[in-house]
Amino acid sequence: MSGNGKKVADLAVKAGKAIDWDGMAKMLVSEEARKEFATLRRTFEDVNHQLQTKFSQEPQPIDWEYYRKGIGSKVVDMYKEAYESIEIPKYVDTVTPEYKPKFDALVVELKEAEQASLKESERIEKEIAELKEMKKKISTMTADEYFEKHPEVKQKFDDEIRNDYWGY
Repeated sequence: MSGNGKKVADLAVKAGKAIDWDGMAKMLVSEEARKEFATLRRTFEDVNHQLQTKFSQEPQPIDWEYYRKGIGSKVVDMYKEAYESIEIPKYVDTVTPEYKPKFDALVVELKEAEQASLKESERIEKEIAELKEMKKKISTMTADEYFEKHPEVKQKFDDEIRNDYWGY
């Protein structure tokens, strides 16, 4: 087996361990997203398993003596010579250097979007909490209490009254 195949298998194992599948699954909100995520995870694990099994094993050496006994020395020597003369070209990665900066920029952008999303989510959670509180108190709340929480509404009403605008 080539050294590159072993590297691929090792990287696949490390990548699989580095992914926080449970943490990502907790962030999903819709059932459809959970199904798609489960499919992605199964596919990743299948590919990872294939990489580990196909690339992590060394090929069995050819038993040339076994074939010499059955076929004959001349033919086997000819095949052995041809087999040993085969040179498998080494893979030269020309794609990663081209796309790595783009990927890194996307990761930075993603982290910024994640932070903005978390801030917005926090703001929305606070707003929901306020609305739930207001819902509980709405039947007993006075106008003054409402205006105290929403001074912009009080200002709007005061302006309309001051300008003699009565909505018609």
